[in-house]
Amino acid sequence: MGYSVQVGAFKQLENAVRLEQLLNRQGIEAYHFLHESGLYKVRFGNHADYSAARSEAEQLQAQKVIGRFFIVSPEDYTAAKILRGDKGNLREELVGTARKFLGVPYRWGGEDRNNGFDCSGLTMTSYRLNGLNLPRNSRAQFKAGHSLKKKELRKGDLVFFATKGGKRVTHVGMYIGAGQFIHAPRPGKMVQVANLSDKFFKKTYVGGRSYL
Repeated sequence: MGYSVQVGAFKQLENAVRLEQLLNRQGIEAYHFLHESGLYKVRFGNHADYSAARSEAEQLQAQKVIGRFFIVSPEDYTAAKILRGDKGNLREELVGTARKFLGVPYRWGGEDRNNGFDCSGLTMTSYRLNGLNLPRNSRAQFKAGHSLKKKELRKGDLVFFATKGGKRVTHVGMYIGAGQFIHAPRPGKMVQVANLSDKFFKKTYVGGRSYL
């Protein structure tokens, strides 16, 4: 990831979701997350330099779309810190980030009135919060990574399914080891852990992808 803009400090999740949706309607790919402070925040943008990120933020601020903002630099992300030699394991960080969303309700495509995540929103957010620019939808995510056999899967890799039949990817989750993955199942369900050996997922499994 390049330079991103972070905005908001919401106690209520629905307020962060509302801002995310407002930005998305303007063609800005935004995502919300629970900050370590316990407040919900929103991020957007992937700029090559600081000035471009600040310019976008200032324009939105002038339009009263956003208030105060903070520019997130590439070196602030976990991926960059580990690359510099800091302690940590990026795969463990990815899984740890995804686990923070366990129990959050599903929300289709970021446009539903219910709060939470759809399946590809969960994986995208988990990757981007760690500094990796994963595409937004599951089919694009499937095309972006390099193919893995099921026995080659490692923590942080993504697993894909054709839940509506055929071979067209319609669902994605993050592999967490021991044959399990985290995913946002469907409307009305919470983000949860599932098993690749489950009859439904064995039948609909399309393949795994790695981006590391």
